[in-house]
Amino acid sequence: PDQILPAEELTNVAPDGCVRLRIPESGTAIETTPPVSVPGLLKKIADAYPNHDALAYKVDGKWNKITYKEYLQLVRICAKGFLKLGLERHHSVCILGFNSPEWFISDLAAIFAGGIAVGIYTTNSSEACFHCANHSKANIIVVQDRKQLEKILAIKSRLPHLKAIIQYEGEPAGPDVLSWEDFMMIGKDQEDEKLDNVLKTIAVNECCTLVFTSGTVGKPKAVMLSHDNLTWDALSISERLDLTKGEEIIVSYLPLSHVAAQVVDIYIVMMNAACVYFADSNALKGTLINTLKEAQPTKFLGVPRVWEKMHEKMMQIAAQNSGIKRAIASWAKNQALQHHLNRIKGVNSNSWGYCVASSVIFKKIKQALGLSHCTVFASAAAPLAADVKRYFLSIDIPIMEAFGMSEASGAHTLCTLDSFGLETIGMALPGMKTKIINSEDGQGELCMSGRHVFMGYLNDKEKTEEAIDSDGWLHSGDLGRIDSKNLVYITGRLKELIITAGGENVPPVPIEQIIKSELPHVSNAFLVGDKRKFLSVLLSFKTDIDPETARPLDTLLPSVQEWLKSLGCPATTVTEVLQAGPDPKLLNALKEGIDRVNQQAVSNAQRIQKLSILPVDFSVATGELGPTLKVKRNIVAIKYADIIEK
Repeated sequence: PDQILPAEELTNVAPDGCVRLRIPESGTAIETTPPVSVPGLLKKIADAYPNHDALAYKVDGKWNKITYKEYLQLVRICAKGFLKLGLERHHSVCILGFNSPEWFISDLAAIFAGGIAVGIYTTNSSEACFHCANHSKANIIVVQDRKQLEKILAIKSRLPHLKAIIQYEGEPAGPDVLSWEDFMMIGKDQEDEKLDNVLKTIAVNECCTLVFTSGTVGKPKAVMLSHDNLTWDALSISERLDLTKGEEIIVSYLPLSHVAAQVVDIYIVMMNAACVYFADSNALKGTLINTLKEAQPTKFLGVPRVWEKMHEKMMQIAAQNSGIKRAIASWAKNQALQHHLNRIKGVNSNSWGYCVASSVIFKKIKQALGLSHCTVFASAAAPLAADVKRYFLSIDIPIMEAFGMSEASGAHTLCTLDSFGLETIGMALPGMKTKIINSEDGQGELCMSGRHVFMGYLNDKEKTEEAIDSDGWLHSGDLGRIDSKNLVYITGRLKELIITAGGENVPPVPIEQIIKSELPHVSNAFLVGDKRKFLSVLLSFKTDIDPETARPLDTLLPSVQEWLKSLGCPATTVTEVLQAGPDPKLLNALKEGIDRVNQQAVSNAQRIQKLSILPVDFSVATGELGPTLKVKRNIVAIKYADIIEK
């Protein structure tokens, strides 16, 4: 399966198409490393590390393990089952469920069987599921449980290529739905010959996975990723992080339909014979920390909202400390922050105070978080606020930001301790190139090149040509700059730019980050000003979350209530804040925060003149946030049009 099929073009939007690999005739070792297919990689690792644990999952409170030898066997059985059920070459297997061994096995088996693996967000509606399954010509859909199954049953009659549905948790609801156990028995009963013949036809330069963009504007596009895209991207990240084969532990909890989680949890883990522990489906509702304590990961990836929630929780705990405890904690945090800020400046500062704080205080904090064995703390999918970064630096947890996109197989840049800063997203990964085009004052659109750049958007030549130029560079749509040390900075997003009535360009995201930094009790800030004379901002407060629905509640977080109390405002809910108009003392405090933001504005056009408080915080469940927790600006603008127009 590691063959390369002949191809002249760097892009191809046909499901059965192939592309010219971006391997230079001469270059660095990583640029010219021979390509490997997904089946080739798993077989290589299973042969070299047969008895190493690959997957760890909980049953009745106990961890069960699957070795790499068993992992390969299960993937082959599943692939044979898919072929028996009628999976056709270059058709898809869609997977709809929370992270589990069955998710990984289905994903890899789809690729082994010559199909295309497609992850679907569990938060998707039936119609959104229909778009993914129909567009990818799904032959088979694998669902977790009855809740996800119902979405598929509602659209089943409209999917002409669908041949089978498999449910991997609970009793199958319906006569035409296979249980995971029955399905795997079908696979076990098949001979190896058909699968082996299919494997011989697979090539590293053809599509093996589709990743649907989160679709903050319009319908999600299907990003075509080749075997080489995924395995080479995993290799480049592994080299940057200097991972140790057979020793790393990762916890899987972020949505696998997102490329970052797939690359880290499936491919980096596989490439390094690491072990992945599966968190339970309530991970983002509060149980993640229990899994971290039991698994003791060596590397940990979180999206900004995960780090922000951790930050909020720790601030609540810190607020309960006594005077002496608070003084000691303050001293220790100052030592760590100074140590890391000095490192950023290139000054070595392993002071006595930092060493004591690190071994006595921060060690306990990391143990409480389940991160005492962790050597890399990373954040991806959206920008991480500088104040959150500073907070974690002050408890000796330097969070390394990564930058990338689905079209770049996940990651393009990544910070390390040697290329770290509060605002940078790090250097390009080994073998990857970055350039800035249409530069004004050193800032312009960030473009990328390398073997991680995608094949194209499925059946969409026009959009593919918009994304990849004639020289093969991928246009990110992000505004950025590169400094003298080759560190990359994101300064805004072209498509999100607010263009005021006066024609001034305003990048909203960096300003919104500053607002949240100056007003730490604000959960989300949403800048308004397109085609308007001045900027306004919508603010939502931090509130409790319903653990069942993940919807924001009316009750303000205790830290917000304390802050309001200090202002002389006794409100405990958002409703109370808004009744009879917000308290003048609260409005004054918010305006003072906005004044501090305005002092940092680079032009008058970036100064905020009005603010409004929203009745509810943003969330995935209520539609304002996408699956990776990025704000859906068009949805917010429509939903709160009345408040905006006031």
